[in-house]
Amino acid sequence: MHSDWMRSDRMAAVVRELAKFGIVGGIGFVVDVSVFNILRVGLLAPAALHDGPVVAKLVSTTLAIAVNWAGNRLWTFRDRRGANIVREGVQFALASIAGLLISVACLWVSHYLLGLTSILDDNVSSNIIGLGLGTAVRFGLYRWWVFGTSQAAAPQQVDSGL
Repeated sequence: MHSDWMRSDRMAAVVRELAKFGIVGGIGFVVDVSVFNILRVGLLAPAALHDGPVVAKLVSTTLAIAVNWAGNRLWTFRDRRGANIVREGVQFALASIAGLLISVACLWVSHYLLGLTSILDDNVSSNIIGLGLGTAVRFGLYRWWVFGTSQAAAPQQVDSGL
């Protein structure tokens, strides 16, 4: 019985983290998509710069990463964050870059290999498919590597006398 309670308690904690991660990610998504589209139809339109959509995605995702860093560190994983903010920041950046590369790869394949070049095509490939795949990878990396329990202060263990 105790084991079932502990499992359900752990599952509830994961669900809470996932919900917070989703809210923070939603805010980052709005930043990412808004900046991407503003740049994609303006300064970095394909007519102005051949690689404009990819550059726009790199810029928009970088800004979203900064928003996500603050939200995840200060809210989603605040109880699990480590004392070494530099190490944690570097790991967060690397995990975020992994997600960025997935999103940009989806955009590149769609836009340049498949020839799907409309603004709708670019948004579906980068902001739905790429972001969805990248989000799954980032959540796993953030939860178990960046903000993993081994990174937070180790809980005190009780000596059982055995």
